[in-house]
Amino acid sequence: MAAYRALIVEDTPEEAERLKAHLSRYASEHEDLSFSCQILGSALEFLEKRPAADIVFMDIAMPGINGMEAAEAMREKDPETPLIFVTDLAQYAVKGYQVDALDFMVKPVSYDDFSLRMGRAMRVLARRQGRTITISTTEGTCIVELSELLYVETYRHDVLYHLASGEVLRNRNSLASLERELAPQDFVRIAASHLVNMAQVTRVRKDSVVMTNGDELFFGRTRRKEALERLGAYIGGTI
Repeated sequence: MAAYRALIVEDTPEEAERLKAHLSRYASEHEDLSFSCQILGSALEFLEKRPAADIVFMDIAMPGINGMEAAEAMREKDPETPLIFVTDLAQYAVKGYQVDALDFMVKPVSYDDFSLRMGRAMRVLARRQGRTITISTTEGTCIVELSELLYVETYRHDVLYHLASGEVLRNRNSLASLERELAPQDFVRIAASHLVNMAQVTRVRKDSVVMTNGDELFFGRTRRKEALERLGAYIGGTI
């Protein structure tokens, strides 16, 4: 089942609850989908909290900072998350495409219209599924492209995420849960302490792999055979 995080930014509680109910109904009609839903009551709260989301529903006419201004600020740091404006201000439609809005829904949003437009949104989300990982750290939440993640290693009770940029992120997690999440995305567990991105391996040696940043990581005794088989299949183009 595909699980998505939906964020509703809407200052009118009735409209926010309407969208939340539509999401719930849409998920009930599509057994392979589920949504967790968070509601924020203002664009200012959205900009201050910047919660992680897979899709954002944004009202435009809000007091203070409006939804269009919030979307412009969002796009400066996040060019990809699908954004749908929910508004009765049709004159904003053209400007909306300047912030790469996926679609517009006109209030009050009927379920039929919502369902029709969600079909398009879900196709976009399906293409994006698995391309990023959300990493929560003490300094905030980071959304990282999997292509930028070199490898993950355990360190005491934490895990360290080594990025192509040289940055290392840290949080509390288990390598076992990360392995379940990342194994379908071309990651392989080579030791009890290391999970590597096969696309970032430049050399496979008898006892180790060398990553694109030059780090050499060693196979664990019990994982070497299976890891070599997966790496061989990946390099050979069979997975």
